[in-house]
Amino acid sequence: MIFRRIMIANRGEIAARVIRTCRRLGIEVVLTVADADEHSLPAMLADRVVRIPRGYLDVAAVVAAARDAGAAAVHPGYGFLAENPRLARACEEAGLVFIGPRAEVLEAAGDKLAAREHAAAAGVPVLPGGPVAGDASAAHLVGEPAAVARRIGYPVMVKAAAGGGGRGLRLVTEPAELPGSVALASAEADAAFGDPRVYLERYLSPARHVEVQLLGDGETVIHVGDRDCSVQRRYQKVIEQAPAPFLGDALRSDLRAAAVALGLQLKYQGLGTVEFLVDDGNFWFLEVNPRIQVEHPVTEAVTGLDLVAEQIGIAEGRGLRLRQRDIAIRGHAIECRITAEGPGTITAAAFPAGPGIRVDTHVQAGSPVPPQYDGLLAKLIVSGADRGQALVRLRAALACCRIEGVATTLGTGYLANLTRLLDEEPRSL
Repeated sequence: MIFRRIMIANRGEIAARVIRTCRRLGIEVVLTVADADEHSLPAMLADRVVRIPRGYLDVAAVVAAARDAGAAAVHPGYGFLAENPRLARACEEAGLVFIGPRAEVLEAAGDKLAAREHAAAAGVPVLPGGPVAGDASAAHLVGEPAAVARRIGYPVMVKAAAGGGGRGLRLVTEPAELPGSVALASAEADAAFGDPRVYLERYLSPARHVEVQLLGDGETVIHVGDRDCSVQRRYQKVIEQAPAPFLGDALRSDLRAAAVALGLQLKYQGLGTVEFLVDDGNFWFLEVNPRIQVEHPVTEAVTGLDLVAEQIGIAEGRGLRLRQRDIAIRGHAIECRITAEGPGTITAAAFPAGPGIRVDTHVQAGSPVPPQYDGLLAKLIVSGADRGQALVRLRAALACCRIEGVATTLGTGYLANLTRLLDEEPRSL
């Protein structure tokens, strides 16, 4: 099947990013928009816009909009319904293609508790942890938080079983903090992903956050290199690099092999990422992100691939066109996420251009920054022949970025100061 028309069930920079690839492939784009995004840049770029008044978590509205618009497939982007098996299953029942893994794979991989079990079955090291109840009255159904925490030892992380992007995460260092943290994480997860389930996992610090990009067609799974995402703020990634620096060849090979083994265990289909915690030559499974990642451009920069195009090709049923021997990593790439520190309206926006510089954004003068959505405004991606050249380009490019009208991590100088960490081995903040 060749897609002639795709519906994008998302907003912001990822919607604009997917539209660019669809344009190159000659695919028409229908875009779902909530009220706050009716006049956004992605809405202006799309061939057609469909309003979904109740927002981007409305499965029935998304499927109905796609059918009414005559779309063959739905691209969920990241966040919202991207990891929700209900959307994948509803698309299948409606005769639509979900551009992502099958519903049963999403149930196994997008659900972080199930993914832990599959990782262990694939022989991938897993940190101690277990499910708990956000509602004390339901604790008997899974695990009582205090008992689970005592078993694995403090400090612990409370984590949402569904979704990602730093939502539904809380660090707990002592027992008195645990009940409130579990309740807050559960409520946040329910609001962001429609799923209140949370679990506890041993907190490992200091540790690096390294991930491996996968492509699979259900039978064959390959890796597309690795990335380091250790520079974070409030559990959200801020700076990402590809390939991950400061890894020995043996450790890098083991990480990639573990990711592929898990992909084969899941019979993975589509684009996805396996994330690990790495410390002192050892690594542990963190989670699977069964969708496109915010940081995918750094992998594109060092491989020359269009990962959205690969994702669409697999969804069209053409199988995996690449083999492991086709993947070559050249040079180094770094991405900085530029985020708003609060809502408002952007009055001016300017970004650099030139060799080794890419900017993925959905903002321009007049763009609103709604309070109800993630504050990601733009991603600055730079690449060079090596890491040193990429760092020089990054600092020069950051100095040329300008966003006015709202407070951002760019305007406060936060990102420029943060790049100093890149002169050393990266670590979590």
